[in-house]
Amino acid sequence: MLAVNYSTVRENLKNYFDKATDENETVIITRKNEKNVVILSLEQYNELMKAVRNAEYLAKIDLSIEQLKSGRGQQHELIEADDE
Repeated sequence: MLAVNYSTVRENLKNYFDKATDENETVIITRKNEKNVVILSLEQYNELMKAVRNAEYLAKIDLSIEQLKSGRGQQHELIEADDE
């Protein structure tokens, strides 16, 4: 992970883009008033978003399990598809 100020990145933008895509480097661009931003490859971004979705899904499963354990579950008959 690199932390670089805005001016340095602006002067060497292609170089930092290449580091993010070719070397899987995360680049933090430091700015005034701590309005920092991050450059990362699309591959890394997609992996991060997948991890977030997985965490959300697992949290829903955990909530469902807790609801069942506390007696708030409901039983339903299965719906079967008609064979046509």
